[in-house]
Amino acid sequence: MPKMKTHSGVKKRFRLTGSGHVKSEGSRRQTPHKMSNKQRRVARMSKLVKPGMGARIRRMLVVA
Repeated sequence: MPKMKTHSGVKKRFRLTGSGHVKSEGSRRQTPHKMSNKQRRVARMSKLVKPGMGARIRRMLVVA
């Protein structure tokens, strides 16, 4: 059976923490000029993903 490939879009946007939670890497796109500096800063920060969505993302990352 061939090896499973990771979803390259998910690979760029999410990481796993040491405890196995899924962390979003934050926005890497250009932020809108309408946003305040505080909103842009918060958008760049990484956040933990909700558990239900994390299971789906972990499946796309092909983690054993």
